[in-house]
Amino acid sequence: MPFITGAILLWGLLSATCASAAGGTIWATPHESYSSSVGVLGCKVDTNRIAYWPQSIDCSNICVSVTCDGRQLYLLRIDQSAGAYDMSYDAWNYLYTGYSATSKPTAGGAIAMEYTDVDASKCAGLIQTKDKKLALSASNSMNFIASCLEQQDSWVAKNYVLYNIQDPLCSYGYDERCNLDFPAQNQAKCPNPLGSPVALTTAPVYNIRYPTGEKVLASNGGQQGAGSTSMAPGNRVRTFLNLWVSLTMPLICWHMLRLYLS
Repeated sequence: MPFITGAILLWGLLSATCASAAGGTIWATPHESYSSSVGVLGCKVDTNRIAYWPQSIDCSNICVSVTCDGRQLYLLRIDQSAGAYDMSYDAWNYLYTGYSATSKPTAGGAIAMEYTDVDASKCAGLIQTKDKKLALSASNSMNFIASCLEQQDSWVAKNYVLYNIQDPLCSYGYDERCNLDFPAQNQAKCPNPLGSPVALTTAPVYNIRYPTGEKVLASNGGQQGAGSTSMAPGNRVRTFLNLWVSLTMPLICWHMLRLYLS
């Protein structure tokens, strides 16, 4: 048993060392359907510039810089994947090929890219509210907001706004701002009743379909669960590739370490 435990610890150490040596190298895969596990409203951000990373969503580190072959983009990290480094299909297509997915769509699997966390202000151009504040659902983002407001100096605590919209796809509710008197109250006050299930048609969210590049209304059947990707054949291949990389990278690093020490 001590041998097995030691082997597991060594395996984890080698994986961490290799990741550190890679300097932020990820195997990026395309994500076609917008989602946000913390309730960021898709009608108030650029949904073609979203990162779906395995790490939990942070109240300050919500912006990443990703580079590939000399091309660079800033992405908002406002959803969590099940393990893959997904990004909006259009962002992946541009970083991979230099073209938008709507003009020259490309199919493919995991692509090696470099990323780093950057100051949230770098993603200001991706936020589409007039005051550049991050728009969250007043009815479904309270847990995230409360955790960030308890971190008074966090970026989200200083740069959020609540809307009376129920879902990240902006399908239900009212396109109106709400006020929150925290911590005295844990429910926002809005001009109309909070969480009303009325259809909202004035703030559409669009997805870019993989691999055709077709622009489709997200609320018309294209919705995926938060942090998930479609399990179409292409995505199954990408999932397999990500699993293969995660299993083989420690072996490669172990071999490199042996060569270095020999």
